[in-house]
Amino acid sequence: MKKTAIYPGTFDPITFGHIDLIQKSLKIVDKIIVAISDSNQKEYLFTSEERIQIVNKALFSDLRFDKKKIKVISFNSLTTDLCKKYNSNIILRGLRAASDFEHEFQLAGMNRKLNNKIETIFLMSDFKNQVISSRLIKEIIELKGDIRKFTTKSTIISLKKKYE
Repeated sequence: MKKTAIYPGTFDPITFGHIDLIQKSLKIVDKIIVAISDSNQKEYLFTSEERIQIVNKALFSDLRFDKKKIKVISFNSLTTDLCKKYNSNIILRGLRAASDFEHEFQLAGMNRKLNNKIETIFLMSDFKNQVISSRLIKEIIELKGDIRKFTTKSTIISLKKKYE
């Protein structure tokens, strides 16, 4: 039986930290649904449609990931409902630092209460990617800094266009 995992997030924009988790996840599961949140609870730099395009370019054009193993979608529902829709009982979440753990622990607990068949798998990116965050990348690019160590070429182009 093929295992599909849901990797929810804002991906505003995608970073090498996100990509690192996707690579690691593909060693555990057969398919990953990169689920881009379209919740109205946050302000995004990019629309969900733009984020889907950016993630697709990063994964499939810049990095040449296998399109059969990764699907990129947007969603504005409970992650547990998304799991049901894609017949998945795995949610992937990344941890960068201890400060992430409390929030992620609560989220995993709530998801478990909503559907006790769903497991949350926490992964850490490689040490070199643990300090990367979408928020910091946006700050650096806005101040005309170099973000080549943090995200893909096509993502950098999209960011520069936003801040021109």
